[in-house]
This record gives sequence, C-alpha cells and structure tokens, in this order.
Amino acid sequence: MRPVTRNTLLGIIAVVILLLALGALPGLLKSGDPYYTVATPTDGEYSVDNGTAINWSTQSERRFPYTSAALSDASPSAAGQSEPYWRGPLGFKGAFTHSPFDERDALSQQYDGAVTDDGVVVRHNGTFYHIAVRQDV
Repeated sequence: MRPVTRNTLLGIIAVVILLLALGALPGLLKSGDPYYTVATPTDGEYSVDNGTAINWSTQSERRFPYTSAALSDASPSAAGQSEPYWRGPLGFKGAFTHSPFDERDALSQQYDGAVTDDGVVVRHNGTFYHIAVRQDV
C-alpha cells in the first residue's frame, strides 16, 4: 500500500473514531445541573379534539423517552418525573445527545395549540398532564 493511501485511511479511521467518541462520551458525562421532565396532573379546559392537548397514545416512546418516563411515573393524583439529564458545561453535551429540551421543543413545534408558558399539555390514559422541564422537582 502506498504511504499516501495508508495515511489517508488512517486519517479517515481516526476521524470516525473521534466522531463516535464524541457521540458516546457526552451521554456518560454527569456534570452540570440535573434537569427532569415532570408530568403534573392538571384540571382545566384541555381537549385533544380542539388541539389544546396532545394525545400521547399516538407518540413513540423511543422518540420521547424522557416524556414517556415521566408519564409512566405519574398517576392521576401524583406527578411523575423522568430520570435526570445533566446539561453539562458550556452546552457541549447538548450538541451530541438527546435531551428533554429537544423533546419539549419538538412537541411545541408540532402541537402549537397545546403549548403553555413552560411546557405542553398531553392526555395519557384519560388524564391530562402538564409536561415541563424543571431543574428542581
């Protein structure tokens, strides 16, 4: 193999390994402040029919793991929360990992009628929940 080809292949392999490490490493870092997705049961004038609430049975647990975990932990009489997400210093981690903030933003963009001041409203198993990302639970 020619030296130029070998060096090019080694460079490509090094870049691939570096990118894989950047994708995996931030998820393992538990520094910074913890944030939780919190599902709080709510009373009010919410409805899936008029678009002021999201029907959670149509959403994927794999796409929204933090929100799904909070809803699974919640009951009609008690709030539930997800596992903590550590934001990390300088926002480095957020560029490479999935976060509760990504879920909140995606739901807010897709269902603008269900948006509240700091979250969204969803219906899960017949109960309406206010979903928000909070630092203190």
